[in-house]
Amino acid sequence: MAKAASPRAATPARKAPARKAPAAQAAPTSATVSNRERPADPTRYEASKAEMLEFYRQMLLIRRFEEKAGQLYGLGLIGGFCHLYIGQEAVAVGLQSALEVGKDSVITGYRDHGHMLAYGIDPKVIMAELTGRAAGISKGKGGSMHMFSVEHRFYGGHGIVGAQVSLGTGLAFKHKYAGDGGVAMAYFGDGAANQGQVYESFNMAELWKLPIIFVIENNQYAMGTSVNRASSEDQLYRRGESFRIPGIQVDGMDVLAVRGAAEEAVAWVRAGKGPILLELKTYRYRGHSMSDPAKYRSRDEVQAVRDKSDPIDHLKKELEAVGVTEDELKKLEKDIRTIVAEAADFAEESPEPEAGELYTDVLVGSY
Repeated sequence: MAKAASPRAATPARKAPARKAPAAQAAPTSATVSNRERPADPTRYEASKAEMLEFYRQMLLIRRFEEKAGQLYGLGLIGGFCHLYIGQEAVAVGLQSALEVGKDSVITGYRDHGHMLAYGIDPKVIMAELTGRAAGISKGKGGSMHMFSVEHRFYGGHGIVGAQVSLGTGLAFKHKYAGDGGVAMAYFGDGAANQGQVYESFNMAELWKLPIIFVIENNQYAMGTSVNRASSEDQLYRRGESFRIPGIQVDGMDVLAVRGAAEEAVAWVRAGKGPILLELKTYRYRGHSMSDPAKYRSRDEVQAVRDKSDPIDHLKKELEAVGVTEDELKKLEKDIRTIVAEAADFAEESPEPEAGELYTDVLVGSY
């Protein structure tokens, strides 16, 4: 008995439709070029003599404070981790000098001492916090990495890499929601620039046109790996482009170049144009933390940067060029050393927190 033909076999073959020739691709025209508004290219800030002296004073205070912190760490008076800002002083001073203390918010990672000093917070309470004393700005419970000041709108000091970026975006949302005219400045490093939460924050900040300046402090090595080895796109100021966030790359070793970029960034954000991204090309002289021997780079490399690009020495030459005498600078150095010594003495003489302090400022229960 013959098998019945399958329905598929019985169906007559269909003729394939003729393919249409692909349409010719239009040649690129000027209309395909992005016409999005961008901030103006920043120019170096034209500071007065008094302003330059103040920038110099603030950078020198940060440098000497951090050197003293390193000494206290070596003596065992500072425990845990301690991340010094030596070499990067021009970034915090140049940027935050363009902000309004008490109006604009600042948030950063765990290399935070310099940012607090640049925002005018008392060196004594910062050093007391480093040494875990009750007089510290976080009552001795935050230490080097987790300091905070509601009064100054300085919101930390955060130990989780990149966490401050999403929190800073929330601060910017609050400024816009409240209509208070404030700007949020969120610092993060070249290592944190590869964190996923950074790009989630970029997306929301641009969608909602939030008043935030994202600042990448590119000190070249993250924890200990060169940015060129860790990032497929190592020109980090470009990282916001796919979110329509304009980026500017800045010489982070020149405080006047930094202030010039800050002027453009603040004007852009305050005008309601949304976020902006600044990449500050800087360099840290010490290891990632005090426990880092920094064997991933040579001493010659570090010394070469010091000799060529040190932000304090660079500004010192400019001050001398406008008539500031060596004696004036020596007096300023002496005054700064006195301030730092008094801060260290205050910290060492302050008592440690009472045991009951462990139970204060702790969230208990749920809502």
